[in-house]
Amino acid sequence: MAEPEFMATGVRIGRRLRSLTRAGQVRIADGRLELLTSYGTEIDSAPVQAVRTGKPWFATEDRALAEVNGRRYSLTLGEREPGPGQGGPPTVRRFIEAVGRAAERRRRG
Repeated sequence: MAEPEFMATGVRIGRRLRSLTRAGQVRIADGRLELLTSYGTEIDSAPVQAVRTGKPWFATEDRALAEVNGRRYSLTLGEREPGPGQGGPPTVRRFIEAVGRAAERRRRG
């Protein structure tokens, strides 16, 4: 398996009002977006070309929306970009950009 193009851990993943995991993982690798539990069990996955992402209008800066296989998921990532040499969760902006870049690469190649 290739190195993931994007990886975030400690992500809260929910559907509607239900929390699916409070410490999940979001991974983009081999042209697929995967939503995983903290144990690595797959919640959902799809090719990046079929995934829609965005930010909710009236939500905090750390929230993103992802539509995977027709299901809407709410993702809570990091609020601010970690400083140089510091660890921490990626921001929503980096997640949305990573999905767009991966989808563009799949279209070209």
